[in-house]
Amino acid sequence: MAETKRRDLSHTPSFKIKTILGTGFFVVLCVIIAFPVVAGLLASFRPGTELIRRGLSIDFNFTTMTTANYRYLFGGNEDSRKYFMWYKNSLLIAIVSVVLTLFICYFVAYGLTMYDFKLRNLLFTLVIATMMVPFEILMLPMYKEVIALKLIDTYAGVILPGLCGASTIFFFRQYLSGLPKELLSAARIDGANEYYISVKIILPLAKPAFASMGILCAMGVWNAILWPLLVLKGAEKFTLPIGLNTLLTPYGNNYDVLIAGSMFGILPIFIIFLLFQKYIIDGMTAGAVKG
Repeated sequence: MAETKRRDLSHTPSFKIKTILGTGFFVVLCVIIAFPVVAGLLASFRPGTELIRRGLSIDFNFTTMTTANYRYLFGGNEDSRKYFMWYKNSLLIAIVSVVLTLFICYFVAYGLTMYDFKLRNLLFTLVIATMMVPFEILMLPMYKEVIALKLIDTYAGVILPGLCGASTIFFFRQYLSGLPKELLSAARIDGANEYYISVKIILPLAKPAFASMGILCAMGVWNAILWPLLVLKGAEKFTLPIGLNTLLTPYGNNYDVLIAGSMFGILPIFIIFLLFQKYIIDGMTAGAVKG
């Protein structure tokens, strides 16, 4: 009966109108989101002078399009070497940051979820409270701490302050809260220790959470510019966003490398998203089972 009723409602005029409006809204939203990417991709096949003259647009003028920007980017010249040095730095920082962040936040969330102890709720509240503090307020004390630890102009100074993110802990805790705690009791009865339970039993069940948070963490680290800009001093240690920013100066702008390099810089995040996109919805919905 219920299925027949739903089938009948799908043929009503109001349902069709809502479907058309909803589809139209998301089509418009997709066009708005895709416009900067498409415009940037087209701009990367135009000379830098053309970009200065006309700006970003989706004009398909094939007479002005060329692969010279990409040939220059991969040409082995001085700008190309600097670009791929920044690229390597960003990859190194992103990989180390994401791996350490996911595992540290997972074990923190595991302790706050799977164990009952005094002050557990207070500790979790304090973790959540840090999400309300803007980074600009924390920036100065973090910078002074990095100086005290002599981590200025090092990759460790960029990576360490962001390893224990409150939002990542919150997400993992919400996900783990949806898992039955009977798994722990059964494993303990079988003689499994806490390390085996957390790593061999619970962690494999949290793969969707790891995948979805891995994408978000990777995007955040890859696009970060403010904190790396404060910590890193030498040009040989710059990340890709900082390095590309140095191409714009009052004395000259290297748009040939900037636009092509920016589009090529999207590639790692795009690949990660394509590989793990199916886990995003799984992780988000499973993490919302229990509040």
